[in-house]
Amino acid sequence: MTGHLAPSPVEAQLDDIVEILAGLGARYDAAPLFPVDSLAVLSAVGLHRRFAPPAAGGENFPNEVARNDALLNALRIVGRGDLSIGRLFEGHINALCLFGWYATSAQLDWLGAMLEAGSWFGVWATEPPPGVRLEADSTTLTGSKMFASGAGGLDYALATVAWSDGPRRLAIVPAKAPERTNLSAWRVRGMRASASGRYDLTGCSVAPAMWLGQPGDYDRDPRFTAGAWRFCAAQLGGVEALLAETVRALGENARHDPVQRARLADAYVAARTAGFWVREAARRAAADEDDAVSLARLARGVVERAGLDVMEASARLLGTRSAFDGERVDKISRDLALYLRQAGPDHARDCAAQALLARDVWRSDDRLW
Repeated sequence: MTGHLAPSPVEAQLDDIVEILAGLGARYDAAPLFPVDSLAVLSAVGLHRRFAPPAAGGENFPNEVARNDALLNALRIVGRGDLSIGRLFEGHINALCLFGWYATSAQLDWLGAMLEAGSWFGVWATEPPPGVRLEADSTTLTGSKMFASGAGGLDYALATVAWSDGPRRLAIVPAKAPERTNLSAWRVRGMRASASGRYDLTGCSVAPAMWLGQPGDYDRDPRFTAGAWRFCAAQLGGVEALLAETVRALGENARHDPVQRARLADAYVAARTAGFWVREAARRAAADEDDAVSLARLARGVVERAGLDVMEASARLLGTRSAFDGERVDKISRDLALYLRQAGPDHARDCAAQALLARDVWRSDDRLW
């Protein structure tokens, strides 16, 4: 006889953190600061370390599908509570994945010690020209990162560095130096607590043990592109939260109006459809297969469309109430509107369409044409 596995102690606590993160998120939205208390909530329920490589103290899942299923649930729950925290958590998870794929045994020991001490990590790749690079004949970096989520608040970041004339390489760098942090331009309507500012790495020295993997490892597919399912999962949590808050806030007139009910049904279908695509993308990524890249690219577009549809439905269903300061639907909508602006959505969709012209990447045994 088979059945569902009992939830782990971590999973049993996840639903409880949504309201806590939402309350803290409203505070950080009003006065943007690095969200120390919110990250402490994640640490308290075991999310800070659960998805680390087992050699660094993470949970030893039975297989990659089980790991991604659990991670998908965690990202959705955190995203439901606060999308800024979802962004920081997803960046931390991205770093842990990169350690799992490319770290030496000594680096895994170091990672375990840092996680034991409560350290949080991020991944910084976006940069203004000419980018971060090594100074000639030295171990010292020059250049800065932009849109560096968690700048000045995280403990460490994996930063991409130009490597000679070849592919870029990852360096483990300190991320908490106030003198290197510039958040003055991060003046945005949403995702305020993600602290996605600039961070100057000029003069930062990288010891040999602080280089992670080899040149080109960071950009290696299918892992690089297929990993988009993770930020889609956090965004999905925001879509689900907005839908739930909209239903909660509906007045009696809307509840008894068939036109409004139809609008709500369409929003529900959009959110659930996005969930199906993200779950499939996560499971394809677990298999490390080439089709995972196209599934992730398509999932990005589906989640974006769902987010836009649910935001419009919420505004129409709730009217001006949806835009009032202090209303949770307003904060979720502002956060989601910004988070969905992930780079290159049209290019990602076009690349996926080219793959679809060759064959149906959803299921090779059930073609549409």
